[in-house]
Amino acid sequence: MSSRTPITEAFRVTAEGATWLASAGTYPRSTLAYWAERPASPVVLLPCGTVFDVVNVPAIFGRRMLDRLWDKGPGSGPAAEHRGRMLLFAAPGTARRLPVLLDWEEWGGRTHGIPPLLCHGSGDAVTVPAVHPSTPPAATAGARPGSRWLVAPDTRHPWLPGPEVVLWAAVRAARAAASAAVRISIFPPADQDAKVYDVSRRR
Repeated sequence: MSSRTPITEAFRVTAEGATWLASAGTYPRSTLAYWAERPASPVVLLPCGTVFDVVNVPAIFGRRMLDRLWDKGPGSGPAAEHRGRMLLFAAPGTARRLPVLLDWEEWGGRTHGIPPLLCHGSGDAVTVPAVHPSTPPAATAGARPGSRWLVAPDTRHPWLPGPEVVLWAAVRAARAAASAAVRISIFPPADQDAKVYDVSRRR
């Protein structure tokens, strides 16, 4: 990818990224073969806990978290939208540690504007959008509305945020939302699909 990649081009999963995703399963070769035969189909029940954990948040709040990660933070690992939710891929162990940090820092609950964060770790599984690297982004996006990559896997060893980084993004996203709520603007909101993430900054 280029150093400044429009979000509308970030659906494309590279062969290396697909290999990384498939490595989470018990039979990686079978998973890759399935994707090759059904390029527009998501795979169901991709296990979490070993290769990655997933933090599952409401889509709008998740976009705010991504903005914080890319504008003020270290960037993010892969991220996807699926059925009105955002899946933020995180380092293994995040699903166990993040709820503890939320409680310890007293950020849990809606008092501070952070919605419930669903954490998928060991023993859980998630559905990911279409991943076949040869499939054009437009085809994968149109195959199943609401299921697409925002930051697609593009390497066999992606950097994944840990629980502290995810907490940092959630807290700042909540603060940004609270600040925006008290402003009155005569201008229409910007097109979210035009968001650009600088993937060269990803660790």
